[in-house]
This record gives sequence, structure tokens and C-alpha cells, in this order.
Amino acid sequence: MLKRSLVVLLFTLGITVILPAQSKQKASVWQAIAPFFEPPQAYAESFGDYRSPLRFYDGRPVRHKREWRKRRAEIVARWHELMGKWPALITDQKLHFLDTVRKDGYHQYRVRFRWMPDAYTEGYLLVPEGKLKKRPAVITVFYEPETAIGQGREQRDFARQLVHRGFVALSIGTTEASQSHTYSLYYPHLDSARVQPLSMLAYAAANAWHVLAGVRGVDEKRIGIMGHSFGGKWAMFASCLYEKFACAVWSDPGIVFDEARPSVNYWEPWYLGYHPRPWRTRGLITEVNPAYGLYPRLVEEGYDLHELHALMAPRPFLVSGGAEDLPERWIPLNHARAVNRLLGYENRVAMTNRPEHSPNDLSNEQAMLFLEYFLKHRGKGRH
Repeated sequence: MLKRSLVVLLFTLGITVILPAQSKQKASVWQAIAPFFEPPQAYAESFGDYRSPLRFYDGRPVRHKREWRKRRAEIVARWHELMGKWPALITDQKLHFLDTVRKDGYHQYRVRFRWMPDAYTEGYLLVPEGKLKKRPAVITVFYEPETAIGQGREQRDFARQLVHRGFVALSIGTTEASQSHTYSLYYPHLDSARVQPLSMLAYAAANAWHVLAGVRGVDEKRIGIMGHSFGGKWAMFASCLYEKFACAVWSDPGIVFDEARPSVNYWEPWYLGYHPRPWRTRGLITEVNPAYGLYPRLVEEGYDLHELHALMAPRPFLVSGGAEDLPERWIPLNHARAVNRLLGYENRVAMTNRPEHSPNDLSNEQAMLFLEYFLKHRGKGRH
């Protein structure tokens, strides 16, 4: 604070200040991403019909920071009660290295670790070459881990883009479930899940956090998570439900319930509408093809995902919006902004927009700059 005050004073006196290169780079990144934190004027003060996270479930208002801590705990407890309690986190496991490939400027390791109480997964750990130092890191999540390392559709190679920017990246995915068209994770098993599958994905990502935090050279205080579409839902639930994630990027997951959009399909049995097989026909909810399981109850009782967004505060997150998350999604996001404001923070909730669902060069650059600012440069935004 004293150093910052001195710089301001020198500028005021007209004395030229030569900033370090790192400070200049941080300022440049902030200048690029700053517009993402301001909603369009049409949505700036709109909160819609969403139940305010700044009210306890019994209706009492949250007026102080200390009351938010109690309210936050209430939201976490309620959603775990609704979705099913997680098994104990797996915090003391060993990361198994299966093979190594040297790439242009980094090493790519195929790795194996336990992400469920009774199941292992394989993924890829990407580590930049160079002098070993504490680096920021990001977990990328998708249907399988290969896409994020550059062996899938274009513009979704998030892990590869991150490692080229100096991050350690861990790419994971639900390969076997995707191949069997069950997509998600089911505990204790597919035909009698006690936890909603989307919540179990978040649990698996929390276990992956502990794996990545144990990698030599990773700064555990600077671990984020990002994903697109299915991976965006996964990244959203993981970062909201597990507080150790420092920040997050959610690429066009559909950040709130929307039964008019077939891709915002939280009612499906592999997300929040689990029911024993045979499963409902995939698609929109209709009279002849209703939703089952938890999802109809959530809607009937007035729950929506903006309550989970609020759990991020004051950790920053970016919605990289596309066809499913258009600018009007600022309406639910305003609730997370209000929570941050109560806590004394600004510029913690960001959104970019593109017409298409798929990420593109611009949206990827925006996401990478966001992660650079809050993980690499330890940006604190503006208070």
C-alpha cells in the first residue's frame, strides 16, 4: 500500500515513474480485460426473478460480511443436501507417470490418479520447460482429456494454450463414460447413484486439485479450472463447490436453468436429473418426455444456479459466453456482483460474448488473459 501511494504521489508531482516490466505487463493485461466486468447498461441493475443469495432461506437479509459467511455455509449445506453428500476427498494419493513426450517448449506426461473412491482416471500433465519455480496451474475438463492437449476439435486445446503461456496444465475427461454415452460419474455406481452426477464431477475435480497441488513447481494458491460446454458445467460446479480453486473460466455452459435451450440441459440424468435406467429420451422437457429426479424439485422450489455463482465470491470467474450464455445472463450474474460488493470487492464477475457456441480465437485470447491476470500476475482487480 505504501509503495502504491508513493507511485501515485510521484505521478501527481509530475515526476516520471519507470515501472518494472512485470508491472507494465500486468497493467496491459488489465486494460485488455477490464471491459469484461461491466454489464451492458440494459442489464446493469437488473436482478430478474432470481431469489437473492443475500437472503437466508428463512427470508432474513444478509447485511454484513460475517453474516455472508453464515449464508454461504447455508447455501453449501443445502445444495449438498439436495444433490447428495460427497465421499471423503482423496488428498493423499500418488500421481503415476505413464509416459513422457517432449513437445515444443514443454513436457507432456500421461498420468494416472484416483479421482473417485473406487476409480482411477488417466489424463495429461503439461509442464513448461525452463527453470523450476512456483507456477500457476489450471485444470481443464471435457469429455476426454485429448482435446485440451490439441488432439481434438480446433479452438478447444486449452491445456496446450495454457502451457505455452507458462502455466502448468492438467487435462482430464470422462473418456469411458463418453464412449458409453453415460457421460458423467456415478457414485456408488451407475444404477444406484446417491449423488447427482454433476456434483460427482465437481468432487472428481476437487481430487484433481489435490493431485495438481502436489506437483513439484505448482503454486497451490494459484490453481484455476476451465472447461467448455459439458466441461463448462463441470468447471462451474467444481469451482463453486470447492473453494480452493482460485478462479475459473466457464465457456458457454448455460449458467442458469433454461428449459427453452436443449443444450442447457441440467434435467438430463447425467447432470442433475439422475434416475435409474432406462433413462428418459434425451432432449427438451415435454409432457410425454418429462424430467425426473432432483431437477424438477429444484425448479419447483425456486432454486437456480445463481446461488452457486455466489459461492465464488470473492474469487474471480469469467463466463465465456456463446449461444447459450448471451448478454442477458448478466441478470443472474448481478447477484454474484452484489455479494462481492457486500464483501468490498469489485471486478470479480466477468463475461464475454460471441454468437456461436464454439470458442474462437478471440474468446480463447480473452480467457487466457483473464487467467494470466488472476493467476500469473496475481491480479486483485480494482477495489
